[in-house]
Amino acid sequence: MRPTTARIVLIACFSLLVCSCAYRGTIRKRKIEKLFKQSAISNDHFTGFALYDMDTKKMIYELNDDKYFTPASNTKLFTFYTCLRILGDSIPAFRYSERGDSLIFWGTGDPSFLQTGLRAINGYNFLKNSNKKLFFSSGFYKNDFYGSGWAWDDYNDYYQAEITEFPIEDNVAVLSSDKTGRLQISPAGLSIYLKCDSNYKPASFKVRRDFLSNTFVYPAMPVPADFHQEIPWKTSTDLTISLLQDTLKKPVYEVHVPMPENAKTICDANADTVYRHMLQPSDNFIAEQLLLVCSSVKFNALNADSVIRYSKEHYLNDLPDVPQWVDGSGLSRFNLFTPRSIVALLCKISDQMKNDSLLHSLMPAGGVAGTIRKAYQTDNGVPFVWAKTGSLSNNHNQSGYLITRKGKRLAFSFMNNNFTRPSRDIREEMVRVMTYIHENY
Repeated sequence: MRPTTARIVLIACFSLLVCSCAYRGTIRKRKIEKLFKQSAISNDHFTGFALYDMDTKKMIYELNDDKYFTPASNTKLFTFYTCLRILGDSIPAFRYSERGDSLIFWGTGDPSFLQTGLRAINGYNFLKNSNKKLFFSSGFYKNDFYGSGWAWDDYNDYYQAEITEFPIEDNVAVLSSDKTGRLQISPAGLSIYLKCDSNYKPASFKVRRDFLSNTFVYPAMPVPADFHQEIPWKTSTDLTISLLQDTLKKPVYEVHVPMPENAKTICDANADTVYRHMLQPSDNFIAEQLLLVCSSVKFNALNADSVIRYSKEHYLNDLPDVPQWVDGSGLSRFNLFTPRSIVALLCKISDQMKNDSLLHSLMPAGGVAGTIRKAYQTDNGVPFVWAKTGSLSNNHNQSGYLITRKGKRLAFSFMNNNFTRPSRDIREEMVRVMTYIHENY
C-alpha cells in the first residue's frame, strides 16, 4: 500500500523538525570559528583556544591548540592537580621528633602557618603548648629562594615572596600608617630594619627594601592616611627563628640533624581551603610552597624540581604535548603549555575530584569570586564559568570550565601571548566569546 501524499509530507516535516532540534542542540564549530576570524583583537597577537565537550569527550573547536604558550598563573592548575594526587585532606605543618626534654621539628614548606588569610594554628598551638625545649632543624630546603626564570627586579612586589622551608605569615611584611600618621610594619619584629632615607625620593610615598637585606627605606615625606604596601622580606634561618620566638613567646634553637624515618607529622589547614586560597586570588606564595609540601610527603625532602619531574612522569605522561614546567606559580616565563594539554589537565582534575560543585567552589567564579569576579556577569545570579586566569606583561589567559544554558559541560583554554594593547581589551574579548558560547549552546 502506497503512502498518501499527506502522509509523506507529514513524515518529511517530522524528520526536519527532529533534525532541526538535534542541530540546534549541537555546538556549531563554524559559528565559533567566525567569532575568532572576525575579531580584530584576537587577530593582532598570538591566540590559542581549545573547547572540549566533557560529556561526549570530543574537542569542539581548536585554534593553535597544539602550539606552546606562556601560561603565567595557569601553571597553578598543574600544581593543583599534583597536590590532589599526593596530599591528603590536610596540609602537613611540620615533622617532629621528641627526644628526652627536647622537641626537634623540620619544615615541610607549609604555606598556611599563620598565613594572612588561612591563619592555620594547629602547628602553632602544638609548639606553643609543648613543655619541651624547641629545636628547629634547618637546611632541609637546599634550592634557591627564587624559582627558575623569575624576574629579580620584582623582588619588592608582594606577589614574589621568597621560597623557604618554614614560611611564616606569607613571608611578606605589611607596611601601613597608624592612627598618629606614623609608618608601621608587621611583623613588629621587623621594625628595627625600617629607616628613613632623605636621598630616596619616589614620585609618591613608597617603601623600598634593599635587595640583599631586610633594610626597608621610606622617603622623608608625610605618610598617607590610607597607606598600605606589602613587601616580601629577605628570608633566612635567623629571621625564621626570631619570628618564631616572637610569636611563640619562648626560645627556639637551631640544630642540624637528619630527620628520622619515624618522625611524626602535625597537620595544619584543610587542603581544600588552601587550594581555594591559591586558585581564587592566584596566590603565588601558596603555589610555590605547596610544591615543597608535596616533595616533603613524597620524598622526605624539599625539592620542587623533583616533584615536577615526578608529576610529569607519573601523572601527566598522557597529555597531548609534553609540558615545559619549571615552577609552582607561573611567575617564570620558562613555563610553556599548549591549550589542548591544559584542557586535558582540566579533565584529569575533574575526574580526580569527582565532584563538580566542590571543584567549582575552589576556582575563580565569573561574577562571584576570585580573579574573574568583575570580568563576567552571572546568568540571573548564577555563575556559568569557573576559570583560572594567568597574567604577565603582554600575556593574559583563562582556562577552566563552562556550563551552557542547555547544560553542556565544557572545558576550555583561551590563551593570549605577545599582545601590546591593554590587558583589559584581551579580557573583555575572552568574556565576549565565552559568554556567547554559554548563551547559544
